[in-house]
This record gives sequence, structure tokens and C-alpha cells, in this order.
Amino acid sequence: MTVQANDPAISVASEKTALLLPVLEWIARRAEPIVIGLAAILIGLALFSLFILANGKSPAMLFQLMYTGGLGSWFSVQNSLSRAAPLLLTALCVALPARLGLVIIGGEGAVVLGGVAAAAMAMPLVGTAPVFLTLIFMGIAAMAVGGIWIGFAGFLRHYRGVNETISSLLLSYIAIALMNQFVEGPLRDPASLNKPSTKPLPSEYMLGNIPGMDVHWGLVVGIAACILSWILIEMTSFGFAARIAGGNVRAAQIQGLAVGRLIAGFTAIAGSFAGLAGMVEVAAVQGSANASLAAGYGYTGILVAFLARHNPLAIIPVAILLGGIDASGGLIQRRTGLPDATVLVLQGTLFIVILFCETFYGRFKIFNPDLWKRSL
Repeated sequence: MTVQANDPAISVASEKTALLLPVLEWIARRAEPIVIGLAAILIGLALFSLFILANGKSPAMLFQLMYTGGLGSWFSVQNSLSRAAPLLLTALCVALPARLGLVIIGGEGAVVLGGVAAAAMAMPLVGTAPVFLTLIFMGIAAMAVGGIWIGFAGFLRHYRGVNETISSLLLSYIAIALMNQFVEGPLRDPASLNKPSTKPLPSEYMLGNIPGMDVHWGLVVGIAACILSWILIEMTSFGFAARIAGGNVRAAQIQGLAVGRLIAGFTAIAGSFAGLAGMVEVAAVQGSANASLAAGYGYTGILVAFLARHNPLAIIPVAILLGGIDASGGLIQRRTGLPDATVLVLQGTLFIVILFCETFYGRFKIFNPDLWKRSL
């Protein structure tokens, strides 16, 4: 019995295959980072459990405390969201240059200098300018300083061949030293005796909370920055050119793309977001620029960006997750006697495992779209 080429059953099957194939290809391409990312988290938690057991504590109890401290109540959720706000912005400082193949890890420097710039901008404006206008100028000053600081690392990378990872890290230490110099010197409030700081912002000039929540508006700013960054990367010619340059710099140059401008532009935009995180810390949390600006948000942002695979939209849930882990540090210290820095051990373990798991991308045939084509 022969099957005719125009058999209706074959035609229907072909149509279904044609409709189903793009969906399966889409799933295959996007399932890999999710599966490997979740596997990295589970492996990291398993290794961290061994560390907890070595300290004579119960991993199950510790993870329960992490859940309670990060998500166990409405108060905990709001605390986690507040801590996630700066992580959203500092993670973008890593994720955007990564699209060009750059590894920027000096976002901490842009955070502290952005906070100092915001505080310095506020000093002559408080009492003379409207609150909204003052906050806008504080944000502009912070973004400008942060953009220049990280953009300088990009400039050194392209025009002088200096490794951006090393230069950005060294620049962060210089930035912290400059912050201490300004805060303890020309910008110091004489009333700040035990903890040098700039003049505190009046309460009416502080960045308030979202209505109905005990979470400051920095969270909304961070989420908006992530959405805008995704649009920049995925839906603009500038972002498309950056992806080409990140894939092959030589090919981008042959096509006539201004790689130097792309590197300088993306690193400057990335630094401006980290600087804005410093402004948010001053205007919403600290109330002034002081040594507390160097809280490690720039370094935690590295982990957030890598765990999110440098996807601005994926940064949002990952930042909330890491914010919840960070928020549970105090509860862990009180209940278990372990230092609150225990969560930093967890973050470091996760980061190492994530870097290790990077080697597995592209090695699993099940995530190859060609396999789905052949199977159909």
C-alpha cells in the first residue's frame, strides 16, 4: 500500500509540525539557562550545607530561618524588597558591559561616589529648591559621576588595552578612598562626631515609601531601569550592535561598527545605574553620605548578574532572592549564634558554582534546537 503525497493526514501532520516546531525551538533555547541556573543553586546550597554541618548546626534549620527572615512575613518581604532595590541597579552595572564581552566588577566604586555626588548636590539645594527638583538633580549628579567612573574603565580597555576587570576593581578601591576623603574632609557635617558624614537630608527631602508599603521608591526605580535596559539591548540598533561586538569584535569592526563608542557608551550607562544606586541609598536609607555606602551592594550585584545570565528582566527576581537571603542575616545570627556574614559565605559559594556551571552551556543535546527538528 502506497501513501499518496497529498494524503490529508500527512498534510495535517505537516501543518501541526510547522506550528509546533518554533515553540519547541523557543523552549529549547530558553530552558538551558533556567535548568543549569537552578542546578547551580541546588549544588551551591548542598555545598553550603556541608559548611553548616562542619560548624555543628542544622542546615534544615538554617534554610528555614532564611525563608522566615526573607519571605516568612509581610515585614520580611518588604525588608527583602528594600534590600533588592540597590542590587537591581548594581547588577545592571555588570550585565550591560557583559553584552560586549566585558567583565566589570567595580560597581562598588560607582555606588559610593554616586552617593557622595548626590549628597554634595543636595547641600546647596535643600531649602532653596523644590523637593522633587532636588531629588532629580541628585540623581543626575550620581548618574554622571558613576557613568564617568565606570566609563573610564571601558575607555582604558579599548584605547589602552587595560583589562577592564582589574581596572574596575582597582578603581573601586580608589573610589572608596575618595569617598572617605570627601566625607571626612570638605563635605563633613561638623555635627557628625562619631561617624563622619555629610549634612543629613531633611525628612521632607527623603525618597519616600511606595503607598501602602514600607518599601522606598528605589525599588520602582530599579525595576524601571531593568525594563529600560532590556529594551535597549533587545529592541534598539545600539543594543543589536553591542551584541554583535560582544560576539566577535573583529567582525563588528569589519562591518564598520564603532566598537570604541559602544564600549564607552555601555560602560558609562552601566556606571550611571550603579551611581544611581548610591543616590537611592543616600536619599532613601542613610539620609547622608557616610562609610555605610560601602555596604557591598556592588559586589553582590556581580552574583545577581551572573545568576541572571546578564538578562535585565531576569535580574529582577534574582535580586529579590538575594535581597531576601541578605535580609535573613540578622535572624540567623540571633537564632544560631553564627555571624550574620554567614550569608556572604552562601553568596560566595553560589558564585563559584555558577562560574563552574558556565562550562556546561551548549554541551547538552536536549537543549539543541536541531534535535527537536530531527525528532519531528
